[in-house]
Amino acid sequence: MTLILLFAACDAVKKVGDNEHLLTKNILMLDGEEIRDPLVESQILQEPNSALAGLPIGLHVYNLANENPDSTHYQWVNKTPNRKKKLVAIFSQKQVDAIGNSRRGLSNWLKETGEAPVIIRNDRTERSRQRIQEYYKSLGWFNAEVDYTLIPNEKKEKRATITYNIKRNQGYIIDSIERKFDSPLIDSLYNRMRRGSSIRKGDRYNLSNFISERERVTFMLRNSGMYHFNQEYISFIIDTVNTEQKANVEYLITHNETEKDPFKIHTVSKINIITDYSYSNRNQSLKDSINYNGYTLYSYNDMDYKPKAITDAIFLEPGKVFRDIDRTLTYNHLSELRVFRYPNISFVEDPADSTKTNLIANILLTPRKKYAFGVDFDLSTSPIQEFGIGFNSSFLIRNIFKGAETLEFSARGSVGSSRDASVASSQFFNISEVGGDIKLNLPRILFPFNTESIIPKSMSPSTGISVGAGSQHNIGLDKQNINTILNYKWSPSRIHTYRLDLFNVQYVRNLNTSNYFNVYRNSFQRLNDIALSNNISPNISYFELDENNFPIGLQIPDGANAFLDDYRNGVFNELTREQSQILRNIDQQKDRLTENNLIFATNITWIRDSRRNTFDNQFSRIRLKLESAGTLLSGISQLTGMPKNASNNYEIFNVAFSQYIKFETEYVRYWALSRSTTLAMRLFGGIAIPYGNSNSIPFARSYFAGGPNDNRGWQPFRLGPGSSDFGDQFNEANMKLAANFEYRYTILGAFKGAFFVDVGNIWNALDNVTDEASVFNELDDLRNIAIASGFGLRYDFGFFVLRLDAGFKTYNPALPEGERWFKEYNFSNYVLNIGVNYPF
Repeated sequence: MTLILLFAACDAVKKVGDNEHLLTKNILMLDGEEIRDPLVESQILQEPNSALAGLPIGLHVYNLANENPDSTHYQWVNKTPNRKKKLVAIFSQKQVDAIGNSRRGLSNWLKETGEAPVIIRNDRTERSRQRIQEYYKSLGWFNAEVDYTLIPNEKKEKRATITYNIKRNQGYIIDSIERKFDSPLIDSLYNRMRRGSSIRKGDRYNLSNFISERERVTFMLRNSGMYHFNQEYISFIIDTVNTEQKANVEYLITHNETEKDPFKIHTVSKINIITDYSYSNRNQSLKDSINYNGYTLYSYNDMDYKPKAITDAIFLEPGKVFRDIDRTLTYNHLSELRVFRYPNISFVEDPADSTKTNLIANILLTPRKKYAFGVDFDLSTSPIQEFGIGFNSSFLIRNIFKGAETLEFSARGSVGSSRDASVASSQFFNISEVGGDIKLNLPRILFPFNTESIIPKSMSPSTGISVGAGSQHNIGLDKQNINTILNYKWSPSRIHTYRLDLFNVQYVRNLNTSNYFNVYRNSFQRLNDIALSNNISPNISYFELDENNFPIGLQIPDGANAFLDDYRNGVFNELTREQSQILRNIDQQKDRLTENNLIFATNITWIRDSRRNTFDNQFSRIRLKLESAGTLLSGISQLTGMPKNASNNYEIFNVAFSQYIKFETEYVRYWALSRSTTLAMRLFGGIAIPYGNSNSIPFARSYFAGGPNDNRGWQPFRLGPGSSDFGDQFNEANMKLAANFEYRYTILGAFKGAFFVDVGNIWNALDNVTDEASVFNELDDLRNIAIASGFGLRYDFGFFVLRLDAGFKTYNPALPEGERWFKEYNFSNYVLNIGVNYPF
């Protein structure tokens, strides 16, 4: 706040000359009405300095810089006759000079970090006017008129607004289209594709439609064998003279006869592939070669690849008509193998062909290093550990079976410090976790029968096989985890991707279930309060006793477990309804979280992602996922007549396997509001329904709420379910709804800011939980959706973003109705979330 007040008191026009104006706003007036149109605004070459809440922070930072730091330093040093002599005596001449260098460095940093004042330049304003006029002409308003007015601010000196006045006048309509093509072949091919033309009679003239038409026809012809064809051969003549606002179009496809004939259809006659090309060996003699299905593979050394692994990624085919898209697909798929650098593909005319229509394709492949090793270290904090140090290491082997496969070994581990009551050790690093994985990736579908007709190689199919294991010590119940996955992945188009986990098997074993009530302290406290209440008479053996043999609390674990067992067996008849519900909740959660899990699942995920690159801020992403677990094992168990356990469940390896159906959907949308502001939204819904061999969802497949990537007003696992207020360390449920909205903006250079609203909660639905506060039964339960809001500060390092978000409980469903809004909206109850990269 002090910094903001300091900036507010600064002079924004400090570095604006006497006859100059600081640009404060651009106004667009279209036919007499003010408009906001990002496409028109993008034509303006000068934008006002960016501001936060009306305060141009970047400009003020820039104004702090000294324009002549060397002169200022010289004047300061020589201000009095003895100052320089004293400074040199105390420090040294070198150190006195270093002070001057530091001043220069500070000034340069302030200039680079801040924003120079946007001073109105007449030449830029005039050029902006011309660009706006050309923009409207490109949309068919050939007689558009644009002028501008500079309006000085009467209250604040050296500031001004520019108003651009736009008068479109009448637009031009396409009246006729006359096509003139040099080649009968072109005319024949065009007639097959004319239905998709972007230029149609009766439409208003739009330059972008003509550009689209050139691109469309060029694409179609280059994929019909015309190797030498390009957009330069397509042109349009627009006649608007004395036509009464009608445009007559002359559509030309011609070429210079001195060049190679671009209107011939070419065929790929031969394909040569060098599998180990490098700049250093380019002049050496080729040593090995293989002919395979019409392809010829060469090698400077012994051939290190199976021919099929290479040719499966090549879409150019010997004897087939040249298609530019086949070259593009070949580039993409060879790169996706992850064993070659970006390939080089060139074409030459076949010297043996007198018609000059045959092409020889030469493909140069440069292998990546066969082995790669990496190690990463990180620091972390979480609800489990106050401080942790982790590492991840990986060892990658490329082309391990000579079929462009990759095999990766990875190991992970961490040590941390926890003050949790469940950790008895007094050492600082008293918790640990280790694990490892082996992953094999194959650039094809590995299946008993051929899947080419269903998933062609143009979809970049791949198979992944992974096996992993992990173990925890002094973390919760000390779990051991083993998982195996067989998955397939393919992409029908640039924006669509499928992933099928044919087998996703996970075994979770809890090694220290006796530690449950040390971990879930809130559950224990509620259990203990009921055991010590006056309305029941439990067995004295449950308790720890003081010197007078008076019970002071349940023993952990024996006393607490025995008390729950007696409750389950109906020993306590004097419990109130509320006490019975609390004990039922504790018992159900304890059973669910302490049981070992065997999950044998199959799932499929579909993703549509229109994002073109990392910097794209105008895109959408949809993800749908369907998972089924235990269906196959249940069928086998029934067919083989397998006996059930005492809980009426089938077991595999003495573990009751999980059976459920799970569905998730997620929608993410980004809107680029300006060059420096973005609005981002995420919607999520998921539910996992147990059936058959299960009446609840295993912890590993359940949902939680809260945390830096979810509802940021609550810590991870601390929100819900529903309006319940158990406050357990790991609250979870089998249904989740969430929505996140975030307004992102640039504060200063790499410093970014955000305002956000997070909405959502978890519930139990169609499982064995009976607590009304936790269960979703009807739409009216949506009143228990939690709402958080807050603000964030981020720093963009380029390759990742460090994020700090402060979340405030705006609507807390755990509070009594009528007291839920803004009751805890203060800094004493805020949650600080630390994250890397954006939450969605």
